[in-house]
Amino acid sequence: MPGGMAPVVVDIGTRDTRRVVIGGVVSGVLGVLALVGAVSAYSDGEGVGGTIALVIGLGLTGIAVGAVVNWKRISRPRKLVFEGPGVRWDDPAGAPWAVAWQELGAVRISRTRERVVNPADAIVRRTMVRLDLLPADQQAFRARHADMAHLVREDGAYRLPLGDAAALIPVVERAVMAFAPQLYRGVQDEGFTVGLS
Repeated sequence: MPGGMAPVVVDIGTRDTRRVVIGGVVSGVLGVLALVGAVSAYSDGEGVGGTIALVIGLGLTGIAVGAVVNWKRISRPRKLVFEGPGVRWDDPAGAPWAVAWQELGAVRISRTRERVVNPADAIVRRTMVRLDLLPADQQAFRARHADMAHLVREDGAYRLPLGDAAALIPVVERAVMAFAPQLYRGVQDEGFTVGLS
């Protein structure tokens, strides 16, 4: 394994925080505008229009309030680090873990492509990405890594969700190939799903 290579650090916390800030601000602004519209509609005697605007305004404002209330949990630093000894999840305020390359039988990236229909009838395409760690010895791994029990799947793989992150696939791929090319099993495409947002 390359000893002198610099670690590859994927900053998940900053990326997620930026998304929550943008979503919270947009939801808050639209929510306040809808609430102002509701007040205006009620004052003009438009009860149904005012009620619709009120419900939309409360829903959007609720999303913004939720972002503020959960700010500490959302904005905590979280990093996925690939390095000579292995791969680790650096999450000081959460559930950190570290796995040596020799404990693994394989590493793969899995993705699901989603087509999500939002209320404006627009189709949004998302690529949900996960890092799958497959232990070389399932029982020994489970005993050594009880801190990762929340990641284990029925097939024995330990799956770390990285979210809507298609751009991370080549980054993670290069990192695994740099430190443990013998373990890399490529990208597993788990198909398409369709849902509503």
